[in-house]
Amino acid sequence: MFFNEKDKKVDDSFLIKVGALLIHTAKIDEDYTENEEEIIKKTLLELGVKKEKLSYTIKEAKIIEENSNQILEFTREVKNLSKTDKIKIIEALWAIIYSNKDADLYETNLMRRLAGLLYIDSKVMGDIKNKMKNEKL
Repeated sequence: MFFNEKDKKVDDSFLIKVGALLIHTAKIDEDYTENEEEIIKKTLLELGVKKEKLSYTIKEAKIIEENSNQILEFTREVKNLSKTDKIKIIEALWAIIYSNKDADLYETNLMRRLAGLLYIDSKVMGDIKNKMKNEKL
C-alpha cells in the first residue's frame, strides 16, 4: 500500500471510487482493453485492496462508473490525499491512457480536468504525462 501514514484510513468505499476513476479513464476512449484492466488491478493492489477482494472491488467500481455521469464523486476524496499519493494515482491514469501508445482528445481533456479537480499543477501534470508516455513507448 503506498499511502502515507498521515493520510486518512483508506477504506473499501474509497478504493472502489478510485477504481471507478481508473475504469472511467480506461473506457473514455471507448476501447477498454485487457492491458488496461491489468494496470487497474495492479494499481488497486498497490493501493491496498486485498487480493481476495480485488474482483469485488472492480465489480463495484464498474457499477459506480456505469451509473455516474460525472467524475466529481470519484475525485472528491482523492483530492485530500498527499501530493505524493495523488501523483501516484495520476501516474496510473496516464499508464492506462498510454497502454495503447497514444492519448486521444477525450483522454487528454479528462486529464486536464482532473488536474484542476485534484489541485495538480499543470507543469507537474505535464511532467507525469511525459514520464509515463516515455515508459510506455
